[in-house]
Amino acid sequence: MKKTCATIATALLLISSCFAFSADKKNPLKNLESAKIITTYLEATTLGSIELNKYLFAEDFQYRNSINKDVYNKKQYLEFLKAHKGVTFNCKTSYEILDQSGKACVAKATMQFKHFTRVDYITLNQDEDGWKVSKVVTTYP
Repeated sequence: MKKTCATIATALLLISSCFAFSADKKNPLKNLESAKIITTYLEATTLGSIELNKYLFAEDFQYRNSINKDVYNKKQYLEFLKAHKGVTFNCKTSYEILDQSGKACVAKATMQFKHFTRVDYITLNQDEDGWKVSKVVTTYP
């Protein structure tokens, strides 16, 4: 009887450990600096890299295009990026951090194409899960 109870207890511990392990997906962006998060955002938008997108954007993320006044939430923007997986823009990309104070950061990313320039103003916020892109406003100066 003792052996049966021990076997059942061991089996239950193994099963619960497996469920806990599978539910705990580590965020590879959690401990990165804001500059690396901006680089990851640029890789998603200009190189079609979507692997880290679920960790990159805040739940209340908003994308705004200032030219046509379009506004997209996180789900809509992730669908757009997924549809453009692997699409690489032919542009020269640079960024600068305009201000970083505490758990907030504002950056400017410039994408220089042959006939036009796209500028993204990126707002990041830091929480217990690391830096997240919370808002992007795109302009075409």
